[in-house]
Amino acid sequence: MNDDAPTLDGLAEDLEDIKANINAFAAQLETTTKKVDAVAAVATGNGQGEGDAGKKGEDPKTPPFILLLTGDTYAAELSALAGWVTNLLVPTYLGEISSSATWCASWWDHPAAVARLHALWLAWQQLTDPETCGLTGPSVWHRDHLDPAVSHLRAPDGPFAACMTDPDRPQHAVLMVPLVAPLPARPTVAGAVPATA
Repeated sequence: MNDDAPTLDGLAEDLEDIKANINAFAAQLETTTKKVDAVAAVATGNGQGEGDAGKKGEDPKTPPFILLLTGDTYAAELSALAGWVTNLLVPTYLGEISSSATWCASWWDHPAAVARLHALWLAWQQLTDPETCGLTGPSVWHRDHLDPAVSHLRAPDGPFAACMTDPDRPQHAVLMVPLVAPLPARPTVAGAVPATA
């Protein structure tokens, strides 16, 4: 009798090992497939909004541009944004107030600030959601969204330029909106030769 010949018990054990490896690979494939699908959905724009957008011929839901909302819809969205600004953004990320880093306690009176803060909040929601963001989502949010938005909002020529530069002296002023001339009846291109009849 050959001592190197496989035994029935040995073959059964090898078979169980192979089945366990196949099950592990199947689970890993399923996880990887879900991640790839999530990344593909975000890359194609179908990962925005809630629900089953993109299925059954529906248009994908996209986040609202807050300045286009009106009435109760605007008020509800602004209220949700205010909670995030008050409880997370300001205490965590907005440090000392100065002439080079302005702030306005009445930020909601500045439409440009509302639009930027809302966009920042929407990005934060997506890039901190473990279902869609992956491990680098928070880093991407800080680098691509938070830093540029806060730099613009707090810049000396940003929306808060006429507001608080010293926390001991609160100040709030909305900047004047530049004038825009009405479009002439027949706009012409500068330097263009008029057509002859």
